[in-house]
Amino acid sequence: MSDESHTYEVRIDWTHERIGDLIIEDKPTVQIATPPEFEGGIPGIISPEDLFVASAATCMMTTFVTFSKKMRFEFESFSCKGIGTLERVEKGFEFTRILLKSSVTVESEDLISKAERALELAGKYCLVSNSMKCQVDHEDAVEVA
Repeated sequence: MSDESHTYEVRIDWTHERIGDLIIEDKPTVQIATPPEFEGGIPGIISPEDLFVASAATCMMTTFVTFSKKMRFEFESFSCKGIGTLERVEKGFEFTRILLKSSVTVESEDLISKAERALELAGKYCLVSNSMKCQVDHEDAVEVA
């Protein structure tokens, strides 16, 4: 496959009610359903809305890790909390904003600026966030262990 194009294939198999299985070859199957906020939604099962926000947060993490390696610095921990706002608009519901709150812990003061720069670059170059129609904002924090 060319470096210019990649294809990702998933399958959803309906099982019952508003529940199905997300199937991706050679990966664990994930049960998915309508979220409980909507009529007939089911609590305790991952929803498409959860996956949408999780995609942005996951991409933030993997892009941060990529930049930390390129910048040749180690970090102790990384966490990203994604908060998606789903609002009723003219055509129905739509995500209008995602806030990604990333927190990085580094070993020493001299790594703070590198971690801050890697967070900034991750926010700028996260391909999933850049592909989303809604606004994606960032709140980043770096602390020393």
